[in-house]
Amino acid sequence: MSRAMTPLRYLLSEAVDNVKANRAITVIALVTTTFTMLGMGVFLLLYLNIQDALGSLREEIKVIVYLRDSATAQDIAAIRTEVSRDPAVAGIELVSREQALATFRAQFPSEERLLSGLGDNPFPASLVIKVGQAYRSSEQVSALVQKLKMLSETEEVLYSQDWIENLAAALRYLRVLGIGIGVVLAVSMVTILANTTRLTVYARREEIEILKLIGATAGFIKTPFVLEGALLGGAGAACALFLLRTLLGLAESKLAIKGTFWGLGRGLTFLPDRVTVAFLLLGIMLGCLGSMVSLSHLRGARS
Repeated sequence: MSRAMTPLRYLLSEAVDNVKANRAITVIALVTTTFTMLGMGVFLLLYLNIQDALGSLREEIKVIVYLRDSATAQDIAAIRTEVSRDPAVAGIELVSREQALATFRAQFPSEERLLSGLGDNPFPASLVIKVGQAYRSSEQVSALVQKLKMLSETEEVLYSQDWIENLAAALRYLRVLGIGIGVVLAVSMVTILANTTRLTVYARREEIEILKLIGATAGFIKTPFVLEGALLGGAGAACALFLLRTLLGLAESKLAIKGTFWGLGRGLTFLPDRVTVAFLLLGIMLGCLGSMVSLSHLRGARS
């Protein structure tokens, strides 16, 4: 066991020595890597939160049917029975004229004067229809709305599907934009770490030549530099996560968004654990890739 661990310990110690011997270059590479990964993290955090918000909004898709003032209690009961038979309807809530008036007064107490010239109660009764999960596409909701408009006592039908679909389209564009920016940032990070490794290799060129002379393989020579890149990439990703969490906390406190996001009753959430681990692994992989790109020309004495 100890014999097997000896080469690994040596390679790790060499990677750490490389970092220590080139502190200035390492610090610059680490700072640049951190901000590169931070850029990726910001887009990832924004995308995941908007995706969660969109999912919550889809859960709340409702169609509001405003009824004519002439509709009697028997008419409303008959409409509720008829509408409830539609498989797209998951639930129906009746909002009476009195409930609508009370809700308006509770939400807009300063606008009471607007009601003075509109009679005792200008609000119509309405049916708030919750759409079933399997019927929330634009086409299915539109078909339901057309059916509701055909009811004899229907005055108007309103629903929020259009702007939710627009939000979904915006999310798709955001995904494409995020992938594009992520690729550019990843290439930049690989290039930065490749140049860092190249400078380290140049500084230790005499030692590398000695290793070649005594028969060291290319893998044995390259591994410490690859590990160095992995350390820098992983450290940059970890620092980016710390900064991202700090910035999120500042945004919540300064912008008063804690506890609510687009009125959904929930605040912005940080990256899930599995995404955090994947983010760290991405940093390590990009660090390794940067080092390997720089070392592609390096050959040992034997294969």
